[in-house]
Amino acid sequence: QVQLVESGGGLVQAGGSLRLSCAASGSMFSINAMGWYRQAAGKQRELVARQTTGGFINYAESVKGRFTISRDNAKNTVSLRMNSLKSEDTAVYYCNAEVRPYSYSLWKVYWGNGILVTVSS
Repeated sequence: QVQLVESGGGLVQAGGSLRLSCAASGSMFSINAMGWYRQAAGKQRELVARQTTGGFINYAESVKGRFTISRDNAKNTVSLRMNSLKSEDTAVYYCNAEVRPYSYSLWKVYWGNGILVTVSS
């Protein structure tokens, strides 16, 4: 099994910054990508940012220029630096990883429990 543990959420004023971190542990033969999704109240979960092990990055249009994702492949961690936060960034943020637990495994998607980010206006 793979566990993802998020940290760093909380309450921040609009215009402020937060940094989210996620650490993956467990059986991980190979990781394809790690990233962040978010789900606001009453809305569907959406991609925020994702980075492959090869370094390819994609961001949601709404966060481009404000958020930065970074990975430490050796430590199996992913972080999300969020600047110029807006009230519409308020959501539960989920860490995500696409992993092959063993050499014979298919790719599986794992999720953290989520961490709340609240941006007050």
